[in-house]
Amino acid sequence: MNDAKNSILDLSPGDLQAQIAEFGMPKYRAAQIIEWIYKKRAASFEQMTNLSLNDRAMLAEHYTLFTGEMTRQVRASDETEKILIRWADGGLTESVMIPSDDDRTDDQGNITVAHRRTACLSTQVGCPVGCAFCASGLQGLKNNLRSGQIVEQALRLTALLPEKMRLSNVVFMGMGEPLANFDATVAAIRILMADWGLKIGGRKITVSTVGLPPQIKQLADTGLPVTLAVSLHAPNDALRKRIIPWARGITIAAIVEAGQYYFQTTGRELTLEYIMLDGVNTLPEHAGELAAIAKKLRANVNLIYYNEVPELPFRRPSGKTMLEFQTALRSSGVNVHVRRSRGRDIAAACGQLARQDATPPINAGVSSAAEQSARGEPEAS
Repeated sequence: MNDAKNSILDLSPGDLQAQIAEFGMPKYRAAQIIEWIYKKRAASFEQMTNLSLNDRAMLAEHYTLFTGEMTRQVRASDETEKILIRWADGGLTESVMIPSDDDRTDDQGNITVAHRRTACLSTQVGCPVGCAFCASGLQGLKNNLRSGQIVEQALRLTALLPEKMRLSNVVFMGMGEPLANFDATVAAIRILMADWGLKIGGRKITVSTVGLPPQIKQLADTGLPVTLAVSLHAPNDALRKRIIPWARGITIAAIVEAGQYYFQTTGRELTLEYIMLDGVNTLPEHAGELAAIAKKLRANVNLIYYNEVPELPFRRPSGKTMLEFQTALRSSGVNVHVRRSRGRDIAAACGQLARQDATPPINAGVSSAAEQSARGEPEAS
């Protein structure tokens, strides 16, 4: 792990081509290097065998491929996988792979299986928002990740998949507030979407934000066709200020106005994320207030079971509470879903794995590489 050299993952093909030309390498090598990284899953320059030994040595002298060290990898009983990456400065981030295989029927009655593999990525080490119920916020913000470090997480998760399977979806719902690290997040999205990159469609990428109105509008103006998810978690300002410290300076009205701008600019419907904290934001009056906000935004609502954090006082609601809340929203005309809980047995709540890290062997709780290669949405982060 060496962060002193430049990370090659921070570079576009054009940037890479210009830089390697200065080292005396042919410009066409840039396309070959990019293909090795994003298409052939090379984990080192040594694996780029159609480059000369001198060219590979030159790359190793000037660049690093992966700047972090994967210190833990755990798999849940539902096959959700979480990895912990330690960066050169000692900071830790978590990333999650969420498998989902769905049967689909076309107009002719033919049944196919859609193999979705969703990567949940982090954009910061720690988090500045400090949500009262979140493990990530307990450590505060350590630093922002660069675009290459965000992309590195996606490549690390891709390496867990069988050779012919690739990431189908990405959600920025890991550690950190993506829109507080705006430039790096947008640069990473462009790499994930690029034909030369991981070629993931923008509509299959979701950016989750606690609700930063100026940055929401700025994201709309980029023209990126991504889905925006607002982590609302409370349907009125008074309650939101109690559980989300950043909300003290951001009203729900301002978030609604920015969300309307996003929809009008992009044509993309928003999603409201709502973590259910038993007895805190789960009362009937809360459902009525949330319905009113959702209808103003024409937004979908995801109700999320709270994944409990031992150090915090909040509790997971019962299935009955979830159903009653969902029913109240539906009766008000809101499109609402209860997100299935994933990865509870591997420290599912975002930030838990980093907090409990004692750096056990890298394959703790994970099957062998051979078993992984034989194996063929976001809740665990």
